Amino acid sequence: MNNLKKLLFISSVILFCPGCASIVSKSSWPFSVDSTPSGAKVVITNKKGVEIFRGRTPTALKLKSGAGFFSKESYTVSLSMNGYETKKINVECKINGWYFGNIVIGGLIGLLIIDPATGAMFRLDSDGIEETLIKSTEPTATLSILDRTQIPKSWEQHLIKIN
Repeated sequence: MNNLKKLLFISSVILFCPGCASIVSKSSWPFSVDSTPSGAKVVITNKKGVEIFRGRTPTALKLKSGAGFFSKESYTVSLSMNGYETKKINVECKINGWYFGNIVIGGLIGLLIIDPATGAMFRLDSDGIEETLIKSTEPTATLSILDRTQIPKSWEQHLIKIN
């Protein structure tokens, strides 16, 4: 009878304990973005292309690691500044080591339902980025005032007479 009670106890622990990664870990992770020079525009989009953050460097925020049931999130961080080339950096998520704790103590519910549903089975690949922006070699736009005799004939159809 004692063996049956032990077996039932162990079975109930394995089946009904919450997810290990959900308890020990988290599903949103701190992430920082910095650039040289600072003050660059930051736009972060998720793997569906939805903009989830807009700001300036330096900045810190939290990013979710899950994108749905058994689906990890990924992000594209875009840094831009006048006079500098735009940089795009991919940020990926990877499997969270605590997820495998479900095999030992979390149970099937944690392994198959809780951690995959909350996103806790994944974690960000890095805790932030620091990028040096490169000066742009493209000329900046200029405004020139031209006489009508200085423009090509093909432009004349787009001219508007002002008084």
